[in-house]
Amino acid sequence: MEAVILEEKPATGVVVVTGKNYMPDAKGNLVPVELIKPADKLEDETVRKIMAFAEELSAQIARFRGHTMTDLGEFDALIEQEYGLTKGGAKGNRTYQTFDGLMKVQVQVADFIDFGPQLQVAKKLLDDCLNEWASDSRPEIRAVITKAFNTEKEGQVNRAEIFMLLRLDIEDARWQEAMRAIRDAMRVTGSKEYVRFHKRASITDAWQAVTIDLAKA
Repeated sequence: MEAVILEEKPATGVVVVTGKNYMPDAKGNLVPVELIKPADKLEDETVRKIMAFAEELSAQIARFRGHTMTDLGEFDALIEQEYGLTKGGAKGNRTYQTFDGLMKVQVQVADFIDFGPQLQVAKKLLDDCLNEWASDSRPEIRAVITKAFNTEKEGQVNRAEIFMLLRLDIEDARWQEAMRAIRDAMRVTGSKEYVRFHKRASITDAWQAVTIDLAKA
């Protein structure tokens, strides 16, 4: 029985079996290369070429972010050691700027917020308010409440609309109690640091973002 010799060529997607070239399809079946449509082969080659550049760029950006955070961390440590000063506010947001005021690097900390069981108390209080208010009054408030608590996935809420509720100034005691329940329900479940870069041609010009975002580049 002839031995099967298998050789893989990841860059091309080709698998060589006993000297013959195959390509696995989406089901894992090995298809002889000569039986694959030219358009499918060209599409495969195009995607592999783009992905090679994308993976290299992704790795480069990851290294750049690591170096950036290391450089800023070393600067922070030096400033604290030399002058006893801590850069930024209590939350961790901080801004670094060139002496001429034309470039800046910002580190912003975004919290991930979830809501605890107190949110159900708030929902009941808001429902009581809606039931007692005339059906034709405050329709915009009714709409915000509906959007905040009516979502496609059960148990989830629309966070943007929840925060919109907190900005409304309504003196009803139950409304105020509902807002307090919403605030009590808010829980920070994690945070992430974002680094943003800006520059401008002169001190009177508006800041322009240096984008490292494929969608905005």
